[in-house]
Amino acid sequence: MADAKKAGALGLILSDLDAVVKNDPASRGALDAAINHAPFHAIAAHRVVHAIHMAGIPMLPRFLSNLARLWSGAEIYPGAKIGRGFFIDHGAGTVIGETAEIGENCVLFHNVTLGGTGKHKGKRHPTVGNNVLIGTGATLLGPINVGDNAKIGAGAFIIMRDVPANCTVVGSPARIVKLRGRKV
Repeated sequence: MADAKKAGALGLILSDLDAVVKNDPASRGALDAAINHAPFHAIAAHRVVHAIHMAGIPMLPRFLSNLARLWSGAEIYPGAKIGRGFFIDHGAGTVIGETAEIGENCVLFHNVTLGGTGKHKGKRHPTVGNNVLIGTGATLLGPINVGDNAKIGAGAFIIMRDVPANCTVVGSPARIVKLRGRKV
């Protein structure tokens, strides 16, 4: 995520637009994605809102993120830190909490929650590594860590358990079914 901080909001937005074109088979190119992909609008708005939040301007970031949620269906809190090349496919019901951190080139499907448990102060939400895919309806709660290259299946439920790098987890509660390319 260090590179993401150096890139500036516009550089991050362009990397996110590239991610839409790369990951969405319905995309007809960058112009189509920029105009018609509502989750991209939520991400682009977040890039601007996050910069305002980091500048210490009160209330405005949360207000603008609420407008983006109304438009796109994706709720991304201003404090969330998101790396380059972020893609949400169908934003409806997606929630990314205030202290969540997401690495580079991550993909989330709709109705994913990166939330808190209500029992923590400070860092309350998940930290997701690079190149992570999180399937539809997955719920990740608490200050957990998800390792690089992990795949989290649709409907998985993970609370207060880290997910190792290079694995696939499925189910509710989630369990590891593949680790470093081998079935577990």
